[in-house]
Amino acid sequence: MTAKLPADDVPYAALSPDAVLAAVDAAGFRTDGRVLALGSYENRVYQVGLEDETPVVAKFYRPGRWTRAAILEEHAFALELAAAEIPVVAPLVIGGETLLEAGAYSYAVYPRRGGRWPELGTRADRELMGRFLGRLHRVGAVRGFEHRPRLSVERLVMEPARFIHGGDWLPDYAVDRYATVVEAIAEAVADAFAAIVPRMLRLHGDCHRNNVLWTDSGPHFVDLDDCVTGPAVQDLWMLLAGSAEEMRAQVGEFLEGYEQFMAFDRAELRLIEPLRAMRLVHYTGWLARRWHDPAFPQAFPWFGTPVYFEGHVRDLERALEAIEAAPFAG
Repeated sequence: MTAKLPADDVPYAALSPDAVLAAVDAAGFRTDGRVLALGSYENRVYQVGLEDETPVVAKFYRPGRWTRAAILEEHAFALELAAAEIPVVAPLVIGGETLLEAGAYSYAVYPRRGGRWPELGTRADRELMGRFLGRLHRVGAVRGFEHRPRLSVERLVMEPARFIHGGDWLPDYAVDRYATVVEAIAEAVADAFAAIVPRMLRLHGDCHRNNVLWTDSGPHFVDLDDCVTGPAVQDLWMLLAGSAEEMRAQVGEFLEGYEQFMAFDRAELRLIEPLRAMRLVHYTGWLARRWHDPAFPQAFPWFGTPVYFEGHVRDLERALEAIEAAPFAG
């Protein structure tokens, strides 16, 4: 009999600390009663203490978000990267399986890895990070995904925009303005991809600094939950920071390391601003889609107000201007 999925508005209502401990115990560990919730909204992630051993991390997947095949493909990619000695925190293989079941929840157990926020403040750090990304993409280019999504305008712009419109989130005076700028962004992004036709490969997909643990020997990549098929630059642009001039300099330093292991088509740099605009649209749609999860109103109390959407539309208009200005074009 298939377990009943939790309701969409309370997806983790049954995931008590006792349930977390029981799941980790069932995986063959001897827990000591300590459960520490780690920062995660899409899934639920906990550090779980073990008797006389280093704690482990248990990740419980949001019910209904991914198919089992898609999650297993994420795990297989992580294990493939780890086998190539790329510092990705991969799930533990327990009884020949990486994806386990506990009632209505699918979960995986990971080794705990320490690290700090990656400042990436020096040329040496950026070149080192570039080398690891180049190695990651070299493995990612070996074969393709079958069950993971593909980075696309439809998935990251049109679908979230339709959800915003359909949910009556926008104040009346912003409806037309939002529709106009989203339509223009979708067209501009499609044109940018058509002009370049980038090589598509397996990516981390969400390679921002919160998903990198920095150590004295370099980075550990965590959370491949959004691994995707897309252009290589998707795993680079979110690591940039500062003014346009500073980011242009940083790109060159990242690529000095990257190109030691993997060729990079520099025409892809023209996709940085289109990708940034896509993420802006998608992020707001993601928050709206998850709003019935009680964790979201608590964590993002400013979301959904007229003031928020006024700022969001302005941000989208500026993002469109940045696409047209093409600051990374030459």
